[in-house]
Amino acid sequence: MQIRLQPVASVQTTPTSLQTTRLIPARHFFIYPRREFSSEDSEARARVHSTIMHSNSALEKSLSTALASRDERWIRRRLPDPNTSSSSSPLIDFNSNDYLSLSNSSKLRSHLLTKLSAAPDILGSGGSRLLVNSRAHAALEARLVDFFHGESALLFNSGFDANVGFFSCVPQPGDVVVYDEYIHASVHDGIRGSRVTRSSLLAFAHNSVADLRRVLEKSRHEHASLRMATASLFVSVESLYSMDGTFSPLREIADLLDELFPLKNAYLILDEAHSTGIYGPLGRGRVVELGLEGRVLARLHTFGKALAASGAVVITSTLIRDYMLNYARSLIYTTSLSYANIIAADCSFDMLTDGTAQHLSKHLLDLSSYFSDTLRPLLLSRRIPPALVRLPSHLSDHSSQSPFPPSPIVPVLTAHPRPLSTYLLALGMNARPITWPTVPKGKDRVRVCLHAGNTRDDVDRLIMGIIKWAEETMRSQEASVPAVSVGTRRVAFPGAIESKL
Repeated sequence: MQIRLQPVASVQTTPTSLQTTRLIPARHFFIYPRREFSSEDSEARARVHSTIMHSNSALEKSLSTALASRDERWIRRRLPDPNTSSSSSPLIDFNSNDYLSLSNSSKLRSHLLTKLSAAPDILGSGGSRLLVNSRAHAALEARLVDFFHGESALLFNSGFDANVGFFSCVPQPGDVVVYDEYIHASVHDGIRGSRVTRSSLLAFAHNSVADLRRVLEKSRHEHASLRMATASLFVSVESLYSMDGTFSPLREIADLLDELFPLKNAYLILDEAHSTGIYGPLGRGRVVELGLEGRVLARLHTFGKALAASGAVVITSTLIRDYMLNYARSLIYTTSLSYANIIAADCSFDMLTDGTAQHLSKHLLDLSSYFSDTLRPLLLSRRIPPALVRLPSHLSDHSSQSPFPPSPIVPVLTAHPRPLSTYLLALGMNARPITWPTVPKGKDRVRVCLHAGNTRDDVDRLIMGIIKWAEETMRSQEASVPAVSVGTRRVAFPGAIESKL
């Protein structure tokens, strides 16, 4: 087996680098095994390909055309280099959802290995929950009911499966589903599979209580069944939105539902995937933090982000749990989480209950405030055009008092997310570009995710990298337009930051 050296990408800044970013060798190298394929292997693979899909078939043409179209529009998705996601990577992680850095916790790792070695069962799960319901699964659900101050709990293999399972079966014919325009794709998939008519699936402007009121009042006016409480209305939001780092105004939404639906036939459904482990007492989430447990019909908590495990749980009523056991296809027709998954999740919740996560989240949120509070004035003092790099509106004005806590998700908005991401990668930092269709057109960004394992030095390097890329890009743009000469005012960086890069 040969060993191949794979370099980190480095950006070559030229006047055309905004359109075509070239990769050249840089200072970091990753070592990973490369399998050598024989000529027989290649011939066998070619035979399989020709058997599976005939060349120039209608299917091949259609799929290739669709991918080529995405290539032309710079929106084709590809898997990142696996080396950039490894825990042994020299890159500073500003990309993953491992907010509390528990995936690198020696304490959690040791705790998990101890529990695995003592467990009678760790491999597989035996099948669907409806066929094999282990004591381990039932015990974790019981623990989560108590931890999240709920009535009942139901485990799912992922947050995606949980949202699809709930929304595909719980809303009934004649009901109305209202959702934030930035709601997760899994909710869209769920409601598309439901028995709710398309005309009764309604979006409202992101986090706008005023627009939500408009949609709700219109729905009440058009549906006598809602006024008479012979039908139900569901409002689907996320406590923390994964691409924007914005918080849903949960208390205001709950108050609005009480006001407009006094017969209590309007229900708030909340996705806490990105807030679990970070907010609320011991990381219980925003619902518990705000004391809204009795005003949310169902809330989703996932284990694969801040908790460094896998799986999800829906905290809801006993009736809805029983109903999903009978009608949620994403639960019924799939093998349940393995024993090892259950043990891992249980260990992660041990990190919450013993206060470890709360200590980590405090450091994380301090870093989040530091990042935006430091980058914001530098963008102004260095005269970086907002069209080139800017913070979103909810982070752009430090003078206004936000009713929400800091967020570890900070979108750095730019029309050129790929060149900026590549530039940062060359400096040893991994922050991924996000473009349409994941985010709306015109709102491309480099999504910065901060972690408890990051340091202020790491954040200073990131800030310097963003500013330096912006200034180099400005110079290259000026050089490409000879008739225009724009001077750049020299403003010194704080010494603590300048020395980091």
